[in-house]
Amino acid sequence: MPATNGHTDVNGKSSFLDHTKAVELLGEYESRDGLSIQELMDTKTRGGLTYNDFLILPGYIGFAASEVSLDSPITKNITLKTPFVSSPMDTVTEHEMAIHMALQGGLGVIHHNCSPDAQAEMVRKVKRYENGFINDPIVISQHTTVGEAKALKEKWGFGGFPVTATGKLGSKLLGIVTNRDLQFEDDYSQTVDKVMVTDLITAQSGVTLIEANKILAQSKKGKLPIVDKDFNLVSMISRSDLTKNLYFPLASKLPDSKQLICAASIGTRPEDKIRLQKLVEAGLDVVILDSSQGNSMYQVEMVKWIKQEYPKLDVIGGNVVTREQAATLIAAGVDGLRIGMGSGSACITQEVMAIGRPQAAAVYSVSAFAARFGVPCIADGGVQNVGHIVKGLALGASTVMMGGLLAGTTESPGTSFVSREGKLVKAYRGMGSIDAMQDKKAGAGGKNSQASNAGTARYFSEGDSVLVAQGVSGAVAHRGSINTFVPYLAAGLKHSMQDCGQKSLKQLHESAVDGSLRFEIRTASAQLEGNVNMESYEKKLYA
Repeated sequence: MPATNGHTDVNGKSSFLDHTKAVELLGEYESRDGLSIQELMDTKTRGGLTYNDFLILPGYIGFAASEVSLDSPITKNITLKTPFVSSPMDTVTEHEMAIHMALQGGLGVIHHNCSPDAQAEMVRKVKRYENGFINDPIVISQHTTVGEAKALKEKWGFGGFPVTATGKLGSKLLGIVTNRDLQFEDDYSQTVDKVMVTDLITAQSGVTLIEANKILAQSKKGKLPIVDKDFNLVSMISRSDLTKNLYFPLASKLPDSKQLICAASIGTRPEDKIRLQKLVEAGLDVVILDSSQGNSMYQVEMVKWIKQEYPKLDVIGGNVVTREQAATLIAAGVDGLRIGMGSGSACITQEVMAIGRPQAAAVYSVSAFAARFGVPCIADGGVQNVGHIVKGLALGASTVMMGGLLAGTTESPGTSFVSREGKLVKAYRGMGSIDAMQDKKAGAGGKNSQASNAGTARYFSEGDSVLVAQGVSGAVAHRGSINTFVPYLAAGLKHSMQDCGQKSLKQLHESAVDGSLRFEIRTASAQLEGNVNMESYEKKLYA
C-alpha cells in the first residue's frame, strides 16, 4: 500500500523483514522480555522486594477467564477451590466469617482471643452449618417442652429436631418438631409430643446420599430421617443442605461428611493443649499455630505433640520469612506454612522490633524451599488489592491470607460505625495492638487474663510487666458481604491469570519456575504512572 502522508521509515529504517516470521525471529534474542523469577528475587542485587516493587508481564490469552482453575492446596491433605484464607484475628474471623469463607471455596481461621469453650462453640457452629448425612443430629424426647425446643433453635441457629423415645440417637423415631410447629406456640410448658409432626417420610439405613437427596427433593419436606429396620433413628439429611449445594458449588467441604472445613488458631503454651482438645472434639479440621515468630522451641514441641496426639489433624506452622525458619518447622512435621512478619496493614513489628522481611522476598524464598518437601505455603500479610493476591501466588504461595482486606465485610466481628468523614467503617486492630493484648475475653475475665491472651502469646509477651505494641487499632472501610466481595477477588484473580496466559495456579507456579512467566522491576516513577492521575475521581472496585 503506497504511503499517503510522507515516508514510511520506522525507527530510521525503510526496509523491513517478512512480518509472517515475527514469532520465530524471537529466537534470535538471548532471553525473553523481562526477568525470570530468579533474576527478579535476587536479594543480593535487588534487596528485599515488596508486592508494589514489580509487575508480571502479560502472556498470550488463549482461553476465557471463566476457564481458569483456582484450585490450590492449603495443606498436604486439603485443597481449596478458592485460594483465599481469612486471618485468625479477633476483628476478622469468628464463625460467621469462617462459614461464609468456606461457602465461597476458601477457608476462615477462627481466632483464639477468647475462652477455649467459646472458640470450640464457634467451631461447632461451622461444622453443623452444612452436612451430607447428619450423623449427630440434635435429638429431643417427647417430654421436651416447647420452651426448651425454642431455646435449642436459638442456640444452634436452626430448627427441625427429631423426637425419639429416649431423646437420643439410636432409639425409636416418634416425630419431628419443625419451625412451623413452634412458631405460634405460646405455651412454653407444653411438651413437644403435642405439636410435633408424626406423618413422616423416611429412608432406610444403607441408602446412598444421592438416593436420599432424591427422596428428600420429591417429599417436599425439610428433613429426611434415616432409620433402621426397627425404626430407630440412625441419621438425617436436611433440605437446607441441598439448597446450599445449589448456591455454593465451590464450598470447601469434607468429601465424606460434606461438612464445611473448619480451621482455628491456638498458641504454643501448655494450656493450649487443653484448648486444642476441645476444638478437636468440636470437629476441627486444621489448626494454625499462631505466632509472630514460628521458629521456636515452643512451636517445634507443639507440632510434634499434635502430630502424635492427633495424627489426622492438619497442622500449619508459622509465621516464618526465611528458609532457615521454615526448615525447622518442616522437619518437625507441619502440613503447611504461614509466611509473613511485619507486613500486615495493622502490624508495626518491622518498625518497632527491626525484625521481619519484605513480603515478596519472604514468600519467594520460603515457598521455593518448602515446595521441595511438598509443603504448601500461605502468603500472610501485605495484601491490599487483587494485584497483590496475584503476585503472592506467582511467587510460589498456594493460598493468600487476608486480615484488613476482609475486616470491613459484613461477616467480620468488628463493630460498624460512621467515621468523622461520614463514611461507614468497621473496627479493625492488629493482634499485637495494646487493645488486643489487654482484651480479657481469652482469660474469661480472670485476674491473670494477660497470660491467656492470644495477642500476648503471639508476641511472647505473657509475662511482661510493660506491653510493647507490635500492632495498631483503627478502622477500615465497610466492603459489604463476603458473598459479594470474595467472588470479586476471585474474578479479578482469574482475569489477571488470563492476562499472563496461565490457566491454573499449578501452571502459574510451573511457569514461574521454568522461566516462562516474566516479571519487571517497578520504579517509583512507574508506580506513580500505574496509579490514577486525575484531579478527582470515584473508584468503584466492582458492580
